[in-house]
Amino acid sequence: MSNEGPYDVVVIGSGPNGLAAAVALAQAQFSVLVVEAEETIGGGTRTAELTQPGFRHDVCSAVHPMGVLSPFFKELPLSEYGLAWVHPPASAAHPLDDGTAVLLQRSLEKTAEGLGRDEGSWRRLISPFLRRPEVLLGDLMAPLGMPRAPLAMAHFGWYGMRSAYHLARRFAGPRARALFAGCAAHSILPLTRLPSAAVGLVFAVTGHLTDWPVARGGSAAITSALAGYFRSLGGVIQTSRPIAALADLPESRAVLFDTSPKQMIEVAGEALPAGYKKRLARYRYGPGAFKLDWALSEPIPWKDPACALASTVHVGGTLEEIAEAEAAAWHGTIHERPFVLVCQQSHFDDTRAPRGRHTGYAYCHVPNGCEVDMTERIEAQIERFAPGFRDVILARHACSPAGFEAYNGNYVGGAITGGAADLGQLFTRPVARLNPYTTPNPRLFCCSASTPPGGGVHGMCGYYAAQAVKKRLRVSAR
Repeated sequence: MSNEGPYDVVVIGSGPNGLAAAVALAQAQFSVLVVEAEETIGGGTRTAELTQPGFRHDVCSAVHPMGVLSPFFKELPLSEYGLAWVHPPASAAHPLDDGTAVLLQRSLEKTAEGLGRDEGSWRRLISPFLRRPEVLLGDLMAPLGMPRAPLAMAHFGWYGMRSAYHLARRFAGPRARALFAGCAAHSILPLTRLPSAAVGLVFAVTGHLTDWPVARGGSAAITSALAGYFRSLGGVIQTSRPIAALADLPESRAVLFDTSPKQMIEVAGEALPAGYKKRLARYRYGPGAFKLDWALSEPIPWKDPACALASTVHVGGTLEEIAEAEAAAWHGTIHERPFVLVCQQSHFDDTRAPRGRHTGYAYCHVPNGCEVDMTERIEAQIERFAPGFRDVILARHACSPAGFEAYNGNYVGGAITGGAADLGQLFTRPVARLNPYTTPNPRLFCCSASTPPGGGVHGMCGYYAAQAVKKRLRVSAR
């Protein structure tokens, strides 16, 4: 055991959830240490020059609707520590083979107007969720329990606890179906599986609450702001400090794991009972990701210039095409036309590339641990809707599922959202337990995206885990 400390709490991992937990505990005047195995902090919110000098690429997360809408982040003075959100004119664009694109815009009316005969259907589906959206989002981003707005949650559940494919079929035309399918594909579930509709609704609703922003200077700015505020509260961060076992940690009253269940088993060792570790070992991670970053000589030449207005472009064609591609990744096969999420940070943030140049970012879902190079397939999909795209590529950087796991051990098999969020794990992550952030060991807690509410840069997993730690420490003190 190290002689440093003691601390009230040690957090293993410095991703958004680990830092959020550390901040919440430091605000409550506990002494907190964050330990990070890598040289830099951030987990999924790091930024690096991956292609050429001067081109700053987000290594994992890029566009942050849940970050700007996070109930916890909104309470923190992150702007005082350098975080500035840059909002595009539109959240998402969805190009189609007829040369036009559908836009998800903050204005419900403008979005609906672009859907043709489904204008009224989109408005009727989405508008009820915009009446008290901050309360609804707060309930959706909390662990299972009594919601503050039970009627709104019941209404959301009526539509959300379906498959996205089923809900999208309520629309008569291909434009609305495609727009909803693109939102639902963020679930990394087959669109025919429950509750993929819930994810589609969440992303559609957030697009009407905020224009999906990027962080000025890169996603690392989120990390920097959280760390700066944490340090101002007296918190301590140590980098280049891998933890192989609990004995590698200084003395503390509690330990929080911002790690995958797999890593938690390895580090906790005999401190957790065998039965609990067996349950953790059964945790399912779901499909992985294959990602490309490009240095570009000019913006992506979309057929429809409206695509340049959005921070995110959903590339995949029709509802049926997207459903087929996402099902393939889930069932362990490669699709020739994958669904591709494209992000265009440099369109709105001039710090990302040299003057007159741009960055490009895209990934698709692949089977967990897949070793297939998806470069040609991803670029062909973009070329389909942006002829001449390959001509503007100056350099590229590829990251396979194995590369993601090497970058961040939380991404088991390249699963970048903390594990499958189907019905079997939506409310019981990482295992079925009354308080999912606790373990049978009263000193050990989970705070990663493998706990509710799951993946995304919002810090709510860390926030709620911190509440469990505070309660436990105050009880033990009494």
